[in-house]
Amino acid sequence: MMTQDQSGIQAVDSLSANEFHVEINGVVASGIFGVGRQQIRSVDLEAGRLVHKPLTITKMVQRDQALPFNQWVRETMDNPTAKITREIAVVAMDEGQETRRWVYKDAWISDIAFSEFDSGSDVLIEEQLTVQHGGVEEIWPE
Repeated sequence: MMTQDQSGIQAVDSLSANEFHVEINGVVASGIFGVGRQQIRSVDLEAGRLVHKPLTITKMVQRDQALPFNQWVRETMDNPTAKITREIAVVAMDEGQETRRWVYKDAWISDIAFSEFDSGSDVLIEEQLTVQHGGVEEIWPE
């Protein structure tokens, strides 16, 4: 949607990719760099059914064992044959206001990877989590 003020400047109603946060079981997670492959609807045309594609969460490596993502990763590593589930919400924000929320039910970590360690670099190490899920609900605020 576009609106025009008296000066003739048009404002575009859109989202910035950097205005978001991630919640894990309702708690806002810190240190999130990005969420990738957020595909909320995908149909397997051959099978004629809806499939749930995984998403990728990229975050900084943090020391605090009590942080929600660190707890989830540890529980996952401690139980290699179990699916340790959480509810994940990706929340789009616009000027401090929630504009949309995608809630991933029964989410579980299938892959954990890290960016390269490089003695010649000063960038932060990233932890990349591939998250499978049992479905996503898109919620529009009232």
